[in-house]
Amino acid sequence: MAADVSNFIAKRISDQKVGNFSSLISRIAVGSIALGIATLLLSFTIFEGFRATIQDKIFALSGHILIEKFSLNQSMEESPIDLNDSELYLAKDTISEIEHLQVFAHKWSILKHEEEVTGILLKGVSQDFDSIRLQGSLVEGRFPNLASDKYSKEIVVSRRIADKMGLSLGDKVILFFIQQPPKARPLHIVGIYETGIEDFDDRVAIGDIRLVQRINGWNDNIVGGMEIFVSDFDLLDQDYEAISEVTDLDLIPIKISEEFSHFFDWFTMLNKNVIVFMSIILVVVLFNIISITLILIMERTNMIGSLKAIGANNWQIRKIFMYNGSRILLKGLLLGNVLGFTLALLQKYGKIIPLDPETYYMSYVPITFKWSIVIGVNALVAILVIAIQLIPTSIISRLSPIKVIKFS
Repeated sequence: MAADVSNFIAKRISDQKVGNFSSLISRIAVGSIALGIATLLLSFTIFEGFRATIQDKIFALSGHILIEKFSLNQSMEESPIDLNDSELYLAKDTISEIEHLQVFAHKWSILKHEEEVTGILLKGVSQDFDSIRLQGSLVEGRFPNLASDKYSKEIVVSRRIADKMGLSLGDKVILFFIQQPPKARPLHIVGIYETGIEDFDDRVAIGDIRLVQRINGWNDNIVGGMEIFVSDFDLLDQDYEAISEVTDLDLIPIKISEEFSHFFDWFTMLNKNVIVFMSIILVVVLFNIISITLILIMERTNMIGSLKAIGANNWQIRKIFMYNGSRILLKGLLLGNVLGFTLALLQKYGKIIPLDPETYYMSYVPITFKWSIVIGVNALVAILVIAIQLIPTSIISRLSPIKVIKFS
């Protein structure tokens, strides 16, 4: 019996159901695969959404790799780095692992508006700052204009600081720098950002690095540190090693995954939970497929006996049920993808399921499609379902055609 005959019989079985029970069993099989696929797709798109959203918030105000000067100083204010003496900075355009490099300098100050005062950490940035990464976190206004010859008097503060101080766009503020002698600089608010990350929102304001340089008495070549973005964050560890080899001896490269280890440890925990959940779903789906295939075989024992009687071998008969299982698989994959993508798109654009931003750093469940994962999930389910059918169909070799026909 040729393969096309096995396929033909499988198609007839699929099209001509043996009673309502057989039809119900096939629908259960399709539904089992569909629910499994939809659940897995939603799990991975939500996980990727959480990871991508939080990473984007972190990268709005920090790079993938931080470069600072070695110092025993534990404050947020860095020891000065002379760019003219930095081999890493001078060679940045020739290092393939570096997609973008930007400089910065931090300075503690007191922000005063009318009768309100609060401490802030001014992050001075230059024209090389990638403001596009910040756009997603800007809730009002714009990024400071750093193109003038003199330092910009524009500043961006967080929503939390703005609410605490009663600030709005255009308001004038004064920054007091506690040093000897004390210095004060008038600025005005041009933007308000919100990341939901306390490390930023509680204290960080963004301004011109030239202001920090003037306050510290630095020239234009002196900065507090450098932030490096790599082209593929998934290769961060590999790129970090390459960049470390060309970093000046008095400078320290720090991976963002170490600087914000609590977030990346959380990602690792979530990833493990998703894998465990995926394993449970797959076990349930595969168990259902085995059970359903056995039931379908038992319903077709008379056909199996007849085929054996006319000379069909065990493998040819097994292929009939495997072809039938493949049709069930395709229907389940199609239905599961439609269901999974529909629910994911409804959440992505409708924001149906809300979250507490104080706990989750975002106001709704995020969705991010990563096509390599979508294809991988479908391929994994397809391979496992096809392979697992070898177990229940092996019972066919134990069926005697004489006993089966006599019993029928």
